[in-house]
Amino acid sequence: MPDIFDEVSEDLRAERAQQVLKKYGGMMVAAAVLVLVATAAFQGWRWYQARETARIADIYIAALRAADQPPGAERDAARTQLDQVVAEGDSGYRSLARLREAALKADAGDLAGGLAMFNQVATDRAADPILRDLATLYWVTRQIDSGDPGLLLARIGPLAAPDHPLRALAAEAQALLAIRQDKPDTARDILKRLAQDVTAPDGVRGRANGLLAQLGAPSGSGTAP
Repeated sequence: MPDIFDEVSEDLRAERAQQVLKKYGGMMVAAAVLVLVATAAFQGWRWYQARETARIADIYIAALRAADQPPGAERDAARTQLDQVVAEGDSGYRSLARLREAALKADAGDLAGGLAMFNQVATDRAADPILRDLATLYWVTRQIDSGDPGLLLARIGPLAAPDHPLRALAAEAQALLAIRQDKPDTARDILKRLAQDVTAPDGVRGRANGLLAQLGAPSGSGTAP
């Protein structure tokens, strides 16, 4: 036979539960609805972001294809598409689009405009660090023959650090600037290190050996000790 006190206790708990539901039930339902709405909104935002990223990627790829065409209307359309990516894309696509548009400007004869756009990316703190450094590299190499050597060397110096992913290309730029400044010994030292650097791109090593030959130095081919 159930204990009378247990039954009374259960009745009291049930009554308290009813009172709580009457008092806070509306708030509990509202909170549950808010959770459901927030979850749905989050999922919807993720879907929207994925769709937008895919749309911008398609525009960017189309722009790259157009930019590779011979001069003409199709290539000119690349500028419009790149402008759209800059206006609507995230920071990554925005930086990539500006880099490609800067190159198009420079190739079309507007070197000043291209350099200004490279510099915009190089100094944009919202851009990925490697894209900023790539913009600096382009900014330097596009004016190897015309820019202030001291300024160019100052800008390219950090990129030539041993652990930097662009170090080989940066060192090549340093060698070219040394040749321009009539410092053949400095250029040879840099080029020999590049030619012996098995981690450097093949193209960089090949150009280093070619420049060494022009400077009258032995080829630096082989593995550094």
